[in-house]
Amino acid sequence: MSGSSPAARLQRLFEGRRLTPTQRRIAHSMVRRAADAPFLSSVELAELAGVSQPSVTRFAVALGFDGYPALRKHLREVSPVDAADAADAADADGLEDTLNEYQQAVRAEIENLRQLSELLADPAPVERAGRLLAASRPLLVLGLRAASSQARGFGYFAAKVHPDVRVVDEGGSMLHDRVDAARRAGASALMCFALPRHPREVVDALAYAREQGLTVVTVADSAFAPVAAHSDLLIPAAVGTGLAFDTACAPMLMGRVLLEAMCDGLPEAQARLEDFDARAAARGLFVE
Repeated sequence: MSGSSPAARLQRLFEGRRLTPTQRRIAHSMVRRAADAPFLSSVELAELAGVSQPSVTRFAVALGFDGYPALRKHLREVSPVDAADAADAADADGLEDTLNEYQQAVRAEIENLRQLSELLADPAPVERAGRLLAASRPLLVLGLRAASSQARGFGYFAAKVHPDVRVVDEGGSMLHDRVDAARRAGASALMCFALPRHPREVVDALAYAREQGLTVVTVADSAFAPVAAHSDLLIPAAVGTGLAFDTACAPMLMGRVLLEAMCDGLPEAQARLEDFDARAAARGLFVE
């Protein structure tokens, strides 16, 4: 996201803080509603984050403020919202009241994608990630439980351009063995998709991977996710929470963006794609 956006300013306020899981949820909720955050009461913020009002107060104190009113005052001073932004927010709130729950879920995903677009205004982190992933031989791709489909999808496409991709989408006692095997084979990076609820196995695996010298690139639902402390480069892509099960359009798109950046770091990528297309056509693999 652009360095001057309300969301970016909030991110900087929270970066480097040792926050509890509940406090990370509050921080994540504030970033998602960055334009509204300076005007939310502690009760409203608690409802938005799904926590208790005292948790909001403790969160403000953890950030170094006397209480939530002092935090809100600070946000109003550093994140002014102009009249046009305020009018747009009011119009959006009015529209939300007329939508059914399915439409609201779609609108929430659209907002997640808008935030992702802001994030990509600075392409440097993605470009760095692409270089790291392209250089790793083999490339380990990790995603468990809710994130397993993201890992498999990334691995499927990555294997078309990268010479050695190893997807790990199941946990258990073999997880560290898979990390060890990849490291012995020459791996230098691990690509992780981490979505809520975050399995403890993923956090432990990332910590172990870094101990073994791997550079960890992570796509997670929030910069405050539990995996953040064990990631060398974390790129946040929010999930939708309006339905019974989370929706993950932004993390999936972020995975495709990283694939594009990785291709830029693989001079042979285009030749590999053309070779695959030729072989697929010869086998009649796809129906046109």
